[in-house]
Amino acid sequence: MERVIGVIGGSGVYEIDGLKDAAWQQVHTPWGTPSDALLCGELDGVKMVFLPRHGRGHVHTPSTVPYRANIDALKRLGVTDVVSVSACGSFREEMAPGDFVIVDQFIDRTVARDNSFFGSGCVAHVSLAHPVCATLSALCLQAAQNEGVTVHMGGTYLAMEGPQFSCIAESRMYRDSWGCDVIGMTNMPEARLIREAEMCYASVAMVTDYDSWHPEHGAVQISDILKTLGGNSANARGLVARLPALLGAQHAPCTQGCDQALEHAVMTAPEKRDPELLAKLDAVAGRVLGGV
Repeated sequence: MERVIGVIGGSGVYEIDGLKDAAWQQVHTPWGTPSDALLCGELDGVKMVFLPRHGRGHVHTPSTVPYRANIDALKRLGVTDVVSVSACGSFREEMAPGDFVIVDQFIDRTVARDNSFFGSGCVAHVSLAHPVCATLSALCLQAAQNEGVTVHMGGTYLAMEGPQFSCIAESRMYRDSWGCDVIGMTNMPEARLIREAEMCYASVAMVTDYDSWHPEHGAVQISDILKTLGGNSANARGLVARLPALLGAQHAPCTQGCDQALEHAVMTAPEKRDPELLAKLDAVAGRVLGGV
């Protein structure tokens, strides 16, 4: 099948040199309005879709990002592979500001977000044992290395609700007791929803600070984060620009089964399924629900 790369990121990440036929497209979803219009184009013969996670101008907090609408919109545009690019704090000395981390595990501490497309009337349980696509993640690693970025393969991402940063006690607990490597506010429920929508997912976390655990760096300051983000965004654009050549224009079946995540996940008997909910699931779950 044809590959379409979706990129979820912040300001500047969708400004990719060489993107052909670039056009902003409004997408309507049964889950509401996405964070923004989506920028659609083609790079090196591969279709790409860019979604500003917080909206242009940063209008959404991490808690108010319309995650379900965003993922549904990507699915409706035919996206097969999603690369999430986001800022994070680091709990590890060796994961320094300016470095990238290819995340492979999550601990979800969010509490105020809709984290599933399914619910009463159509219940489904997908596996999140391996929440990212190993193949896509490995290619993101290669792209980062080719771009000359200091990048770390593997790491546990603590997803916090925010919008405030951690206090010192929380930061030390996440680092020392829980064994987390980085912390951010946006990769959950993003990863959960992308798995339900049967798309491959990779998370590229860009380190901006040491959170508040580090005795020599003090409290997180937004001014310091913004300084680091400038260089990170340039590197992220370079990473993203290298992906089409590495991935190719055709999407083979995922060896990890990301594109078949719903195969045996829907539990509700067909005669008990809620027609209204089924109608909303037409894009993300139509493959297993009979093309509703």
